[in-house]
Amino acid sequence: MGERKVHSKKPIIGYTSGVYDLFHIGHLNLLRNAKSMCDHLIVAVTSDELVGYKYKKAVVPFVERVEIVRSIKYVDTVVGQYDMDKFAAWKKLKFDKMFVGDDWFETDEWKEHESQFEEVGVPIIYIPYTQGTSSSMLNAVLNEIRNPPKKK
Repeated sequence: MGERKVHSKKPIIGYTSGVYDLFHIGHLNLLRNAKSMCDHLIVAVTSDELVGYKYKKAVVPFVERVEIVRSIKYVDTVVGQYDMDKFAAWKKLKFDKMFVGDDWFETDEWKEHESQFEEVGVPIIYIPYTQGTSSSMLNAVLNEIRNPPKKK
C-alpha cells in the first residue's frame, strides 16, 4: 500500500479592529461574519486613549471591553489597538484578510488602505452594517433617558 500524504493547509488569519463599546448585535454580527471567512480571527480593541482621537470617550473601560470581546466564541485572539496604523498591525500580525463594516466602504481613508494592502495581497472585506443599532445610537438613547427634556 502506498503512503497517503496529508497536505496541511495554512490557516487563514483574519483581522478586524474596533472600539466595541456598549457591545451590541452589530458587533456580534461583524465578528460572526468575519470568523466565517477565516480560520483564526484576531480582534484589535481600541485603547481608551485612542478613542479620544475622535473626541469621544468610551463608556466601558478598555480592560473590560477586551474581556468582553475575548469571551466571544468567534474571536481567537484579542490585541490592543494603540494607534490607527493598520499596516503596522499587518507587519506585526501578518494576517491574510482584513474585515471592516461596510459603512466604511468607498471612504477616502479605506480606499487608501485598500491600495496599500493590495500590494501585499491582503483583501479588505466589507461586512454588511447591521441596520438599526450602533454604539452612537445607544449612547443617544441613553442620554435622552438620563436627561429628559424639561417640561414647561
